[in-house]
Amino acid sequence: MTIAFAFLFGSLIGSFLNVCIYRLPREESIVVPRSHCPICQTAIRPWDNIPILSFLILRGQCRACGHPISWRYPLVEGLTASLFAATVLKYGVTPLACTLLILVSALVVIAFIDLDHQIIPNLITLPGIPVGLMAGLALGEPPLLDRLVGALAGAGFLYLVLLYGGVAYGQDAMGEGDVNLIALVGAFLGWRAVVITIIVGCLTGSVIGLALIVLRRIQRRQHIPFGPFLSLGAIVALFWGERLVAWYSHFLR
Repeated sequence: MTIAFAFLFGSLIGSFLNVCIYRLPREESIVVPRSHCPICQTAIRPWDNIPILSFLILRGQCRACGHPISWRYPLVEGLTASLFAATVLKYGVTPLACTLLILVSALVVIAFIDLDHQIIPNLITLPGIPVGLMAGLALGEPPLLDRLVGALAGAGFLYLVLLYGGVAYGQDAMGEGDVNLIALVGAFLGWRAVVITIIVGCLTGSVIGLALIVLRRIQRRQHIPFGPFLSLGAIVALFWGERLVAWYSHFLR
């Protein structure tokens, strides 16, 4: 029942995250006006705004004008719900889990905004960093020092990549938003998670980037957003970081 409740609650949060993903890049309020169809501007009725279920009932169309509703909406709701359920399953109903749900929500918003607009809003990352550090001070796991080192070292490393990558390739290797994102991950998960996040992000980003080039979906020097890959790396670190560190330590021995 606890996991089911976490899933349902996560789907509701996912519905709100859809609002953030759409409105934040456009510098619109996430509070008013109420949710509406972007085509006909008709306000969405409460019974048409039930996460996931309403999309299926309406067959992916606006009730008022019949315009198709993007599959992105139920995807974000389902993804957020699954991540909430998985977090509670792993960490229980604890203060630590509550703080991690904040991080998970931020990662979902960041990934989809960066995917659409190639920007990572400072409105999410910069306030989130002190929240993560204060959680370390209050909860102690990971310790505050680990979180502080992760935020500073991770951001410092990506800043060097940003600086020298621009010199070497004549264009930015990544954006400043990526630097802030990795600092956010470090503030919540500690330095070990930052290492995993960067490795997973770089590997998946390279593989998908090369695949897109081979398939001629992008040009060789075309920029692809790195935020979704760092967010994926952070999720991997969140759920499997301890196992990966233990496996690697055993491998070295």
